[in-house]
Amino acid sequence: MRKIAAVSAVTVALLANGLVGTGLGSATAAPAGAMKPMSLYPPSALVISVEPGTGNEGASVQRAVTLNCTPTPSGTHPAPAAACAELRGVQGNFSALAASGGPRLCTKIWQPVTVRADGVWNGQRINYVQTYANSCMKAAGSEAVFNF
Repeated sequence: MRKIAAVSAVTVALLANGLVGTGLGSATAAPAGAMKPMSLYPPSALVISVEPGTGNEGASVQRAVTLNCTPTPSGTHPAPAAACAELRGVQGNFSALAASGGPRLCTKIWQPVTVRADGVWNGQRINYVQTYANSCMKAAGSEAVFNF
């Protein structure tokens, strides 16, 4: 069920990122001039979610946001420009993003939280899942991308 919701959210994000109006999926015929894509950039549209637990318990999503980085930062993420800049800094590699976080003092309380990023980054499919020991450790992994 969660996978179906994520796929639906990715579809909505891709449609909002510029595939609307391209004629893709349209059953009606359109003039040749109307079939132009809205952007020459490869799509970068992600759905980023946070859920309690290790991700294996089937917990419901606690929070989710959309993040579009091409051609301009947008989406429901509270800081899309900062999040896109972080992702560009690591070429969209979420594993490198988590490893690049600065030192932070966090308690060792075990309250796992799982983050997921599904979508497309520069035209390539992304499916990232990472479990952190607690919310503080999650925040240490990224200044903007996972902080919403």
